[in-house]
Amino acid sequence: MGRAYVHGYDLRENIRLQDQAATLIELLHSDTFYPPGHSVLEAGCGVGAQTCTLAANSPGAVITSVDISYSSLCEARQRAMSAGHDNVRFLQADIFHLPHEQDSFDHIFVCFVLEHLDRPVEALRILKTYLKRGGTITVIEGDHGSTYFHPDSAAARRAIQCQVELQRRAGGNAMIGRTLYPLLKEAGYCSIHVSPRMVYVDSSRPQLVDGFTRKTFTAMIEGVRKAAIEAGIVEPDVFEQGIRDLYRTAEPDGVFCYTFFKSVALK
Repeated sequence: MGRAYVHGYDLRENIRLQDQAATLIELLHSDTFYPPGHSVLEAGCGVGAQTCTLAANSPGAVITSVDISYSSLCEARQRAMSAGHDNVRFLQADIFHLPHEQDSFDHIFVCFVLEHLDRPVEALRILKTYLKRGGTITVIEGDHGSTYFHPDSAAARRAIQCQVELQRRAGGNAMIGRTLYPLLKEAGYCSIHVSPRMVYVDSSRPQLVDGFTRKTFTAMIEGVRKAAIEAGIVEPDVFEQGIRDLYRTAEPDGVFCYTFFKSVALK
């Protein structure tokens, strides 16, 4: 399906995804609600990092969460069961070839999926066929090019660029957030609304310092160390300095900023 998950599927990455989801619930999902009885497709649920929030926010909706990875689905299913959510069913499937009839869903939710696809417009067009006329699609993506911090560091920016380059080589786009409007427009959606959601972190927000700066973003960049060095993208000492400098932004005088983009459109 043209999807290569550059971050990997190990336990550490699962924990990072859960930290990210917990930290960003209010920022990304304060306005994510679906009416009772409406059918929702979560396309690319992964380990269920967003699924439980969807289910909790819309307990009367019927949610179908699909992913191509069987192991991720097992994790997602267990997480939803442990949280007591009975309005979600899980299905292993490729979002380019879903086993559903056209016009099957009232809403589609896609979060942190398009960044891994080499054919994001095609994916959006295909998903549109499963959406009822007048139904909505919600797409959320990050943009690594939106990152800035204090103290600034050339080495930290090099380390971030390693992740961007590895994702590019895998067919994805770590800076896709800024392109959501043109992607949805090209895919044929209408009434497209995109809102930037900035994460601003300083020491007055200790939960974000730990949950986002350390455990979400820096952990993600740190996770590509081996691949980046083996690919010859960066010198080991530069990468290590970059990671140290990213952690430095989590100190009492540090500041870290990153922007997500959330879009809602109609079929």
